[in-house]
Amino acid sequence: QAQLVESGGGLVQAGDSLTLSCAIAGRTYSSHVIGWFRQAPGKDREFVASIRWSDTRTYYADSLKGRFTISKDRAKSTVYLQMNRLILGDTAVYFCARGTSPWDGYRIWGQGARVTVSS
Repeated sequence: QAQLVESGGGLVQAGDSLTLSCAIAGRTYSSHVIGWFRQAPGKDREFVASIRWSDTRTYYADSLKGRFTISKDRAKSTVYLQMNRLILGDTAVYFCARGTSPWDGYRIWGQGARVTVSS
């Protein structure tokens, strides 16, 4: 069973940048997709971005394009989420997950990393 562990969360100020990491333990196959999701207080979990393990194709929530960038290092079995120009609305717990489709079907989840953006 694969395990995903997020790191890099913390308290930042609006306008700052932050990069989250998702370390993947266990075998990741070319058919897999690694995604980032977030859940703000009192809100449903929402899709942020995803990346195919087999190639460079990436997918983003429309509202986050241009500010967030997903990338991977296959040698390190790690997926990153770089977040720029953070705003108060980015405050959330961020989860990475492994699935087989860019948008849904994620079955293995990390424990989450909390990001708090202050003014």
